[in-house]
Amino acid sequence: MNLSEHVRVIDDFPKPGIVFRDITTLLKNGPAFKKSIDLIKTKFANKNIDVVVGPESRGFIFGTPVAYALGVGFAPVRKPGKLPAEAISEEYALEYGTDKLQMHIDAIVPGQRVLIVDDLLATGGTINAVVRLIRKLGGIVVGMAFVIELEDMHGRDKIDGDVEIFSLLKY
Repeated sequence: MNLSEHVRVIDDFPKPGIVFRDITTLLKNGPAFKKSIDLIKTKFANKNIDVVVGPESRGFIFGTPVAYALGVGFAPVRKPGKLPAEAISEEYALEYGTDKLQMHIDAIVPGQRVLIVDDLLATGGTINAVVRLIRKLGGIVVGMAFVIELEDMHGRDKIDGDVEIFSLLKY
């Protein structure tokens, strides 16, 4: 199955000149969605993953079924004010300004082997913030998995440290 056939391309969204890769068409196709989860699970099945981490919101969509398939837990990364218990924060740069992500302080136990799962690797800013959160909690980032990687954004080159990066589709 060619997963790229299940990603809708929308020109000039959200603004002129942008080519948007829409994964909602992949999500609504059961066999394509299952295949994407199975490919990520297979890639990391022998890496002794203890927990999967996913940033909101699309990291939840792909990360939780990967965690289920691997038989491990899932830890969410959220925007400020969304987590009910004590959390740590990490700020990261946006094109114009900054944003912040948070994790519960008990989401990762020191020494746990972590797989980060998200829908998109573009500039690497969000994922680097997730990496820093995990490392603050003592976790070991074993790998990252993405549905789509936008190679011209060079996000892979900006990831902190030596981490295995797996992308199902590259554009």
